[in-house]
Amino acid sequence: MPGFVTCGPNEALVVSGCCHTNPLMVPGGRVFVWPWIQRVQRITLNTMTLTIESPKVYTQQGVPISVTGIAQVKIQGQNAEMLRAACEQFLGKREGEVMHIARETLEGHQRAIMGTMSVEEIYKDRKKFSKQVFEVASSDLVNMGITVVSYTIKDISDEEGYLKALGMARTAEVKRDARMGEAEARRDSQIKEAIAEEEKMAARYLNDTEIAKSQRDFELKKAAYDMEVNTKKAESDLAYNLQAAKTRQRIKEEQMQVKVIERTQDIQVQEQEILRKERELEATIRRPAEAEKYRLEKLAEANRNRVIMEAEAEAEAIRLKGEAEAFAIEAKAKAEAEQMAKKADAFREYKDAAMVDMFLETLPKVAAEISAPLSQCKKVTMVSSGKSEIGASKLTGEVMDIISKVPHVVSKLTGVDITHSMKLAQAAM
Repeated sequence: MPGFVTCGPNEALVVSGCCHTNPLMVPGGRVFVWPWIQRVQRITLNTMTLTIESPKVYTQQGVPISVTGIAQVKIQGQNAEMLRAACEQFLGKREGEVMHIARETLEGHQRAIMGTMSVEEIYKDRKKFSKQVFEVASSDLVNMGITVVSYTIKDISDEEGYLKALGMARTAEVKRDARMGEAEARRDSQIKEAIAEEEKMAARYLNDTEIAKSQRDFELKKAAYDMEVNTKKAESDLAYNLQAAKTRQRIKEEQMQVKVIERTQDIQVQEQEILRKERELEATIRRPAEAEKYRLEKLAEANRNRVIMEAEAEAEAIRLKGEAEAFAIEAKAKAEAEQMAKKADAFREYKDAAMVDMFLETLPKVAAEISAPLSQCKKVTMVSSGKSEIGASKLTGEVMDIISKVPHVVSKLTGVDITHSMKLAQAAM
């Protein structure tokens, strides 16, 4: 049955057969394969670690040495040409066989490079040796579809003791140079010690001066920094206080806004309550009051009309009464005038007799008026020297004395001598 064949990223699929003029290579993926008419094969793309040993290879100077290198190689799956070359070279082979071919190739190039270099160059400049082996071997292995990932020397040795002799000679040179250097160093150290002591003292004084100067500069800078820090701190504190004040002010404004809104709502509620109470008052008090007012106004108007009518009637009655009284007074006045006229005629006719008659008619009234104050007294206390009268006779006598003086007063006021007139009247009789 037909189906898909898959492989991991460390493998490549090679499909050949029907429908493919050239083999189809799929690194790390899947491909559809028809059985019996198509064939699928796998080739590994794993990195392979190779140990390259080259024992007893004669160098340029003819000194046999042994070199062991480590190489990392792999079949390149991302390059189609290199993958095709690797498939042509290694398809169907085991990984060990591929490693053997690559190892042999690298070993041949490693031996060839060793023959062109001296022991000292290989020993001292391993990076140069590794680079040459890497470059030369890579050019051949690329043709096989193999990439050299890395190459480095693991070990260099020889059986003749050449490397050891190189080390001993170098060690002797180092020791010699060390002894000479030690003597020169001791000499130089003594010379330099004296110079150093002198310089030490000078440097000490200079150092103390520099320390004092540095201390002064430090204190000055520290003071400047402290002042700047304190200034910034003060500015920060002021900014904080200002921001805090602004925040508090903003909070107060918000609170006042809330209070204003609450107050506005309270006012609206109160206004609604006032409207409700006004409507309630309108229904329960004002309208009944208006009705009562209307009733009272009507009653007042009726009462006013009644009073007006009563006043008009009373005025009419007073007017009629006044007219009647005026008529009566007029009639009385006319009668009194006629009486007075008659009295006047009588006075003219009788003269002194008439005056005497009038005096006699008026005398009792005068006596009554004189004694009237005595009648109002509740208690009278009388004081006497013992030679005059006391009691009621005293009061009566005093009243009579006053009355007896009346004719004299009338005579003074009117010129009529009442006493003389009475005597004449008696004589006529």
